[in-house]
Amino acid sequence: VQLQASGGGSVQAGGSLRLSCAASTRAVSNNGMGWFRQAPGKERDFVASVAWNGGGTLYADSVEGRFKISRGYAASTMYLEMSALTPEDTAIYYCAATRGACSSTSRSNYNYWGQGTLVTVSS
Repeated sequence: VQLQASGGGSVQAGGSLRLSCAASTRAVSNNGMGWFRQAPGKERDFVASVAWNGGGTLYADSVEGRFKISRGYAASTMYLEMSALTPEDTAIYYCAATRGACSSTSRSNYNYWGQGTLVTVSS
């Protein structure tokens, strides 16, 4: 399974972006998927996740209420709608798929990773 993240870019604080993640196979439609992010010099942190059926959404406290994760109609795609962005949201955003069907906040549950897309928020 290959995952391709896209949609990153530069935006001013308060702005919005929509990230997309496309899988190379529809088999991932049976797996949970999620977004993680890594800021310079920091660990890769959980952002949001969604179960195989589009339910079971989980969010990091730092993005709750500002970000929305969803899956596409084919379920092999995933989106992250980001709004009210702040400079603290600046990071490389990675999409990933879990081993199972559930949503998960734990990196260890994800065995497929995309290459990342850079989001830069300026003040």
